[in-house]
Amino acid sequence: SAKMADMDPETATNTAGEEEPLFSNLDLFLFSLIVGLVIYWFMSRKQPEPIPEFKKLDTPTPTTRETSFVEKMKKTGKNIIVFYGSQTGTAEEFANRLAKDAQRYGMKGMAADPEEYSMGELARLAEIENSLAIFCMATYGEGDPTDNAQDFYDWLQENDDENLSGLNYTVFALGNKTYEHYNAMGKYVDKRLEELGAKRIFDLGQGDDDGNLEEDFISWREQFWPAVCEHFGVEASGDESSIRQYELKVHTDVNMNKVYTGEIGRLKSFEVQKPPFDSKNPFLAPVTVNRKLNKAGDRHLMHLELDITGSKIRYESGDHVAVFPTNDSELVNKLGEILGVDLDVVISLNNLDEESNKKHPFPCPTTYRTALTHYLDITNPPRTNVLYELAQYASDPKEQENMRKMASSSPEGKALYQNWVLDSCRNILAVLEDMPSLKPPIDHLCELLPRLQARYYSIASSSKVHPNSIHICAVVVEYKTKTGRVNKGVATNWLKNKLVNGHKSTVPMYIRKSQFRLPFKASNPVIMIGPGTGIAPFMGFVQERGWLKQQGKEVGETVMYFGCRHKNEDYIYQEELEEAEKNSVLTQLNVAFSRDQDHKVYVQHHLKKNKEHIWKLIHTDNAHIYVCGDARNMAKDVQMAFYEIAEEYGSMTRTQATDYVKKLMTKGRYSQDVWS
Repeated sequence: SAKMADMDPETATNTAGEEEPLFSNLDLFLFSLIVGLVIYWFMSRKQPEPIPEFKKLDTPTPTTRETSFVEKMKKTGKNIIVFYGSQTGTAEEFANRLAKDAQRYGMKGMAADPEEYSMGELARLAEIENSLAIFCMATYGEGDPTDNAQDFYDWLQENDDENLSGLNYTVFALGNKTYEHYNAMGKYVDKRLEELGAKRIFDLGQGDDDGNLEEDFISWREQFWPAVCEHFGVEASGDESSIRQYELKVHTDVNMNKVYTGEIGRLKSFEVQKPPFDSKNPFLAPVTVNRKLNKAGDRHLMHLELDITGSKIRYESGDHVAVFPTNDSELVNKLGEILGVDLDVVISLNNLDEESNKKHPFPCPTTYRTALTHYLDITNPPRTNVLYELAQYASDPKEQENMRKMASSSPEGKALYQNWVLDSCRNILAVLEDMPSLKPPIDHLCELLPRLQARYYSIASSSKVHPNSIHICAVVVEYKTKTGRVNKGVATNWLKNKLVNGHKSTVPMYIRKSQFRLPFKASNPVIMIGPGTGIAPFMGFVQERGWLKQQGKEVGETVMYFGCRHKNEDYIYQEELEEAEKNSVLTQLNVAFSRDQDHKVYVQHHLKKNKEHIWKLIHTDNAHIYVCGDARNMAKDVQMAFYEIAEEYGSMTRTQATDYVKKLMTKGRYSQDVWS
């Protein structure tokens, strides 16, 4: 099955470098004997305790958290539950908005993380009158579920005999059209629930982040609620006023040791670090190298090395490193000034719904400064619900009207939002600066802004060569907007400033496993295609293939197609690549310099030059193909080049060639690590 094919490379990479056994058979026998005796001693010690004692407890001890969402809904009088599969927080945001909407229709909704509840209970939702489950499902990577929806996805796949006939549902999918498997997760959930007997009460909504995800969501939601009203025979209450979800508590005499200063999970987790490290408990990795890669040009490409010594963190070539950036202090200070507040006040935002799993929108108590620096996204253009809820604080009627219009689903409102917010790249600060009468209370603003998310980078090193170090290759994002402002990418500018000069610069990070893996058999050839910073995972692959060669393994052809603008400006890792070619670790290095001649030359042009050789590698020698970088143009053009090669040298029609490449993908022989 595809699952097994996905598994192979992972298990493979761990066993590839096995050494001589550490213990002899005699050692193992003695060790087992000792362990056996210890266990026997413990068991015999435990014996005398009379077991029936426990019978008195009729009530089961309460579990630390309620895993039954049905019980929770009954207890809190909710009839709508909105599950979200979210990797970057958008699906979670949409779920919260839909749960909040329910109140306008005399219903009560709750947003829920499928990872926190037993999804086998979906059939029981019928016990609640007029109940409805909404699923906001994002797709991650190559059509995969998000991390928090993986168990739910497995459950849907494995339970064929589940009867969901009493379940009313609808799905809104979030994805990006530039990807091969657009909205795969949302489509699967929608189809699968129907197969299991559930009743779809409104059509699948599809949000495209390559276009205007916000507009797609608003348009869908606009038609969805009337359908719900019709289905359940309810009416909107006409109350369009904003409903606060959290209340502000200002702390005047709080112990500063109890105040969050930027930690993601446990208080003081950055001072006392305890493994295992993950998304809720990142490791503070010291930056040991931070160098500029390009020799010239107006961009800044950088190479960073993070030290993971003593963290017990393991990674494989092809994995992603997630880093938690912080916002620019200049932006934070300007927000404080424009809102006229003391950013160092210690506050908590407490959920008004006491039964909610989400007690606070971000770790509390904390200061406004910490919230705006570490926890809230202040650089992305604000979504329409933020504008809608803040509109009440604009004293100029015209500004208030414009804000409400931008949040509406009318064609002129959508056009205004597209032009004034999205195309102009206005962040919340720019909105406040350009609407002088808008003076929202800072606590309401903090409630509405989305959480600042971790950023993922393809790891540019091999753990075989660098077990205690993780390399990142990235380009600093900085651009001028239509309004003449300079916008800077949060994470890349923050990383750029992580200088290595005596004092320790650290980066909170964890590893996200990937399916982007070298072949199980080192003798399989690999074809790597990655222009610009898309070269990152291939630096790890090249290091690993070199290491395998040193171990005396038979290593197949290792072919690279790299592209950059100018040979003397941004040919990054030139020395390393040429060295690898000299040592025959890279059997072929093809570099496309797009702007060093009159006509543009890209990686796909070089692929087409070597059609015959590539066809032999793929069709005869079982080569694995890897593509990394821009999804919108490059990945598509490269795929077209492979169609052409299959047509020409495999004597296929375009349809057969397309199927041939798709088969390579399902077999795990054509992998993509792309972003848009």
